[in-house]
Amino acid sequence: MSYLILGIESSCDDTSAAVLRDEYLLSNVMASQSVHKEYGGVIPELASRAHQLNIVPVVDSALKHAGVEISQIDAIAFTRGPGLLGSLLVGTSFAKGLALASGKPLVEVNHLQGHILSHFIRQQGKENRSPKFPFLSLLVSGGHTQIVRVTDYLQFEVIGHTIDDAVGEAFDKCAKMMGLGYPGGPVIDRLAGEGDERRFRFAKPHIAGLDYSFSGIKTSLLYFLRDRLAENPSFIEENKADLAASFQKDLIDILLDKLIKAVKLTGIREITLGGGVSANSGLRKRVLSEGEKRGWNVYLPELKFTTDNAAMIAMSGLCKFRLGLTTTLDVAPVSRVSQMI
Repeated sequence: MSYLILGIESSCDDTSAAVLRDEYLLSNVMASQSVHKEYGGVIPELASRAHQLNIVPVVDSALKHAGVEISQIDAIAFTRGPGLLGSLLVGTSFAKGLALASGKPLVEVNHLQGHILSHFIRQQGKENRSPKFPFLSLLVSGGHTQIVRVTDYLQFEVIGHTIDDAVGEAFDKCAKMMGLGYPGGPVIDRLAGEGDERRFRFAKPHIAGLDYSFSGIKTSLLYFLRDRLAENPSFIEENKADLAASFQKDLIDILLDKLIKAVKLTGIREITLGGGVSANSGLRKRVLSEGEKRGWNVYLPELKFTTDNAAMIAMSGLCKFRLGLTTTLDVAPVSRVSQMI
């Protein structure tokens, strides 16, 4: 049976809506918020206000681009969490109101599962490679860093996670220390392409098992810059590209070290990337290189699916709706859930 799913995403500072016909993408519309650059990070109150302004035109545009009416939609999928509570509240409230007005069923979606399942979105005229079960997902973003074993569309097991900070936060903090602005991850990635990644070295954590830690490497960079700036106030400006390249390489080394261990422990060689940091060109190259060397089948998301997009929410919603997993109108958003997957 064929289904049309409307997806709504509002977990942070991007308002997005998308329509899928089964796994095929019909539309994926997004409104980003530039106001946060001025403050060097996302301001929750400003984010929720912007969502309120954007959500109606974004959903309307997604339906129009897909060439469908709300009456034709079979279910409305929305991000319940995790994320910023104010932002989630806007998307959840809108989805509930739309469901009530249209009589359509609601499907709540875990934002992190959406990133993982984005690999099953299909597009007309494209190769549409998808991983085979079971596979390992390296899920990397500003708020989460996890290795997840996926045995079916809705069967997830976190086998490794960060015990403190996320890798995306480490990228952004590095950029902030160097005065590069926000969001810092893309700037670090661009500069890294121009620098010598072996010029500097920073302290790496020694964490047992498959868990991550990124607080120590941030502190190492902080003290390193403090000492060098005391000797030469122009040190950052004179070594910007090498600093970015070296710090990025060390972060990627940490990520890949645990991923390689996870593959050895599980024997699973189907590997996917997901989350905002999966857009990092250095990480993508390293995973592909390791995959070729070690016999992995590697699946990288399209760049438009690395952001907080509604297409992945619709995809996850489709998987749940096929199993009859709908939710009631009294559902409330959740900002944090321990080991939500």
